[in-house]
Amino acid sequence: MSHQVLARKWRPRSFEQMVGQPHVVQALSNALQAQRLHHAYLFTGTRGVGKTTVARVLAKCLNCEGGITPTPCGQCSACQEIDSGRFLDLIEVDAASRTGVDDTRDLLENVPYAPSHGRFKVYLIDEVHMFSKSSFNALLKTLEEPPPHVKFLLATTDPQKMPPTVLSRCLQFHLKPMPAELIARHLERIMQAEQIRAEPAALLQIAQQADGSMRDALSLLDQAIAYGAGVLEEEAVRQMLGVVSRTHLLRLLQALIHSDAQTLLSTLDELATQGPDYDALLAEFISLLHQLAVLQQLPHAAEQLRTDTAALLPLVAQIPAEDLQLYYQIAVLARRDLPFVPNPRLGLEMALLRMLSFRLAPEAGAVSSPTPCAPVTSQPSAPLAPPVAMSAAPPVPPARAPAPVPLNAPVPPAASPPLESVPVARPAASGPLDWAELLPHLNLRGMTSALANNCVLLSYENHVLRLGLTEQHGAMRTENAQLRLTQALQQVLGSEVTLHIEILEAQAHSLETPAQRLSRLNQERQLAAEQAIHDDALTHSVCQTFDAEIVPGSIRPLNPKPDA
Repeated sequence: MSHQVLARKWRPRSFEQMVGQPHVVQALSNALQAQRLHHAYLFTGTRGVGKTTVARVLAKCLNCEGGITPTPCGQCSACQEIDSGRFLDLIEVDAASRTGVDDTRDLLENVPYAPSHGRFKVYLIDEVHMFSKSSFNALLKTLEEPPPHVKFLLATTDPQKMPPTVLSRCLQFHLKPMPAELIARHLERIMQAEQIRAEPAALLQIAQQADGSMRDALSLLDQAIAYGAGVLEEEAVRQMLGVVSRTHLLRLLQALIHSDAQTLLSTLDELATQGPDYDALLAEFISLLHQLAVLQQLPHAAEQLRTDTAALLPLVAQIPAEDLQLYYQIAVLARRDLPFVPNPRLGLEMALLRMLSFRLAPEAGAVSSPTPCAPVTSQPSAPLAPPVAMSAAPPVPPARAPAPVPLNAPVPPAASPPLESVPVARPAASGPLDWAELLPHLNLRGMTSALANNCVLLSYENHVLRLGLTEQHGAMRTENAQLRLTQALQQVLGSEVTLHIEILEAQAHSLETPAQRLSRLNQERQLAAEQAIHDDALTHSVCQTFDAEIVPGSIRPLNPKPDA
């Protein structure tokens, strides 16, 4: 008896034997069980995920002599003839070799005639996206209203190339790429049935190389069996696939941990003699870093990785977690840029040297909360001091800030809160509250923030807050903005607040809005910075020595602008 390749020998003959694609199997099984059959099915997905296999199993379910069922018997003449490819009423067409409109018309000539042997006449068209536009037009009417004894099963790897008019007439199922772990488990069952000894790590290598395709995995498995003379070992499979030995990857990682550039470069020299695929090598290194990161966070996840972690466990405690994350990010970016370097080896070498050159400081990983800075106040009578960095400003102590109150919580009526309970300053010229100092505590955004920053405080008495808004900003006084502002005020002040916003004429008041105050302070800082540069002796010396001049508008104060 001649040898049969594994991809054909282990092709599923029923839905129960299907590996993966449970969403497709369940939908088709339920439809067959309820006799809710569509006249056209479209199966999409990448290569080797089971599109044609599902179509053939569906053809058996439709034509089994035991009746329409999701579990065909596999023993009747119809099932056996479909399995062997001899069923007269299953017409399989490769659209890639029959793209012309005449071929399509010849194919559809026999559609009106009843099936000769089975219950349905099934047209299985593979790679249907290869049809020409004229072929699709010839198929369109028949596909929309075929005779009751005809079913169309279409399969394609590129549904984007199909006309929308065809897609809309089909029941579409997308078959997903299969995870490497699922493929590896299926390969392990096949090896046990074939009585071939195989290392789990070797099968996982084949599954990862298959990239989600079960057919590719079975083809690689056939090749690995022949290469290993009936035995599958990890090292032999790596050599067959051209995957770099794990020993070299571990040596590279050890060199990084110990900052040993000499060992790093000598290991790369050894790898170069093997003529590796540097993109695949970098991908393997990224996978190694991922496994280490998982083991650092989940020490008991060794079994889930489905790989030999004995050599990785000693490295888990040697490399800091933040350095490991940095290595991973550098490697990912280097793989993205690998096609743009003059030589792939140089790209890999530079990526490893970059990992060797950079280290994260111990405090770099900590995320510190932002420190509030003291508000900038204006002293008109005193000369302006030169600008200073914001980090030098003392933080405002938040000890007297009250706990926030939920917006929907009932608040009992009470008198206006004492000024000592409000977490803002109280300038004497601004009434009970300093509106500009209160705004940062409200955490406003968008239109609400713009409205509040262009208002002036008129009064705050008996829970009634009166604000004034100039005519030019009157459009900001929307109902939603006022509601959000009221809610923020209630949360910060800790009591009910009734908000009134009045429109003022431009000359009707002399108060300064927070936006105007910010603009004034920025201008004062800018003037102070320019004056400091012009008065600086070193600047004068440089201008005289090099016949230079200060470019207008190029001077900026050292401290950033405070938030509005």
